[in-house]
Amino acid sequence: MAQIYISLGSNVDRELHTRAGLHALHRNFGALHLSSLFESEAVGFDGKPFYNMVIGAQTTLTMPEVAKRLKDIENDNGRVRGDKKFAPRTLDLDLLLYDDLVTDDTVQLPRGEILYNAFVLWPLAEVAGDLQHPLEQKTYAQLWHEFDKSKQKLWTIPFSWTPE
Repeated sequence: MAQIYISLGSNVDRELHTRAGLHALHRNFGALHLSSLFESEAVGFDGKPFYNMVIGAQTTLTMPEVAKRLKDIENDNGRVRGDKKFAPRTLDLDLLLYDDLVTDDTVQLPRGEILYNAFVLWPLAEVAGDLQHPLEQKTYAQLWHEFDKSKQKLWTIPFSWTPE
């Protein structure tokens, strides 16, 4: 079984799509380990605030199969793909880690956003703080401790979720 970590984000009907995304992830991967739910300002464009979290799970799927499942879940939740990298999203699911795999094949792993987006690193440090980044040779807790927290504002919000 591979240990995977997935970031989830939404700024369109945020609660609806966050819950729908979690239900779909649960159906596909079973037991989920959830970070807190964070709210943050949109990064890279003017838009409504995002909900973000990181989810840990285990899978027997290959890394390309996981990436495909995540795209399918996004599409099932009305994700519109366009030319703009930074745009409103119903549901954004990104594979952050697949065990300690380092690759640029299919997706970049570990995902580069881990090191420069607080809305990825803080929740990842919550659920996988003791794991070591395979390239930086520091734990995610250490990386979060050293992160310049003045660059991006985010905060936890009350949230509970129960599998269907």
